[in-house]
Amino acid sequence: MKKLLIVRHAKSSWEHHLNDHDRPLNERGISDAHLVSNHLNANDLAIDLAISSDAVRAKTTANIFVENLHIQPSIFHVEPDLYDFSGNNLIRIIKNCDNRVHNLMVFGHNHAITAFVNTFGDRYIENVPTCGVVTIVFDVDRWQDLTKGKTISALFPRDLKNDPSF
Repeated sequence: MKKLLIVRHAKSSWEHHLNDHDRPLNERGISDAHLVSNHLNANDLAIDLAISSDAVRAKTTANIFVENLHIQPSIFHVEPDLYDFSGNNLIRIIKNCDNRVHNLMVFGHNHAITAFVNTFGDRYIENVPTCGVVTIVFDVDRWQDLTKGKTISALFPRDLKNDPSF
């Protein structure tokens, strides 16, 4: 059994004259990353490997999650090929993960994230919003054997903001 938590980077800023790769998170993005990761922290996640795109907005989102989820920095890696919008590199990177990894967390970009969850999950999600986390479990022993899995949760910042218990 393999579990994937796939995270779209948090909301980024367009106010700076930077290339797309270098855009930082805006205040809402930082706040949402803390909100979502702190909510996940209450679930005592066991992450074996976390991988992020090298884009500033994805790395910053990942760093907030790594800190709030108490993920060991030694199991967090940056992968430039995850700066991918089509999803081809995303699929390749996941399928090439070491099979000793059972719980994988990946930080990336749309359209790749939404396309992946709709191809490999069993629940249609029109659009994974910024800082959205979708968890899919796969009944496989090897990542390279990835087939359609079961979407067990979709957590979006708006869900937490609309919930009076948060």
